Amino acid sequence: MKAHHLFEHEAMKTVFSLRIIEASEPHARKAAFAAIELLDSIEQKLSRYIEGSDVWQINHLKSGEQIFISDSCYECLLLSTKASELTGGLFDVSLGHRIDHYKNAEAGPPPTESGRLHILPDRPAIHCEEAGRVIDLGGIGKGFALDQMQALLKDWNIGGALLSAGSSTQLAFGSQAWPINLGPDQQTEVIQLKNKALSASGTAIQGSHIVSPHEKKKPFQHPRIWVIHPSAALADAFSTAALLMQADALPALEAHAQVLTPNR
Repeated sequence: MKAHHLFEHEAMKTVFSLRIIEASEPHARKAAFAAIELLDSIEQKLSRYIEGSDVWQINHLKSGEQIFISDSCYECLLLSTKASELTGGLFDVSLGHRIDHYKNAEAGPPPTESGRLHILPDRPAIHCEEAGRVIDLGGIGKGFALDQMQALLKDWNIGGALLSAGSSTQLAFGSQAWPINLGPDQQTEVIQLKNKALSASGTAIQGSHIVSPHEKKKPFQHPRIWVIHPSAALADAFSTAALLMQADALPALEAHAQVLTPNR
């Protein structure tokens, strides 16, 4: 059996871990460092808090302006649009003003979102039809980074690994199944994750970050939800949307992903 090598790195306000299965430690280390370098590059493009990033530039567009963006940001935005369509609009990366309102515990009702952005279908560019929208990729960015890191590690001929973005999203690939504990203690259910991603969303840790595009935010139906999908980006996005869904709406999401709740 090949050895496991653990590498960790802080990015996107969490700790990413790479558990790589590889006989050669030097090869595992070089592959991990390449993946970590890619992760940092992705964060530099997707974070709205880094001045000059693609998302920062999008959020500072004036009405009528247009900019070209990196392929990474463009692909992530296209996946965000797909996730929005598949969740009936519940997953929405353009609610930055409202996210800030809840994160900062500001008084009064959340701000009404305004503005309109258009993703060009034929080239990596964004057109601002009306200024006002604020993009925040926090609900999909970590999963997107894991997908890109997986592809890079495969290019390095790494046969298997478990990649984690903190405790929120994990991605396994290769012949080995990885035991994942679904709860904070050893008494909770353990699943075997293999060639798929698992993403968790819950009210205790990040409830204030998960906001609804609807004017009136309904109470969360579950304290925690897990979603399993081949794509870590979509698992990440779907778990965010699933937490906002009423119980009777979850079956529609299950046509696209496996959804786990505390009582299911």
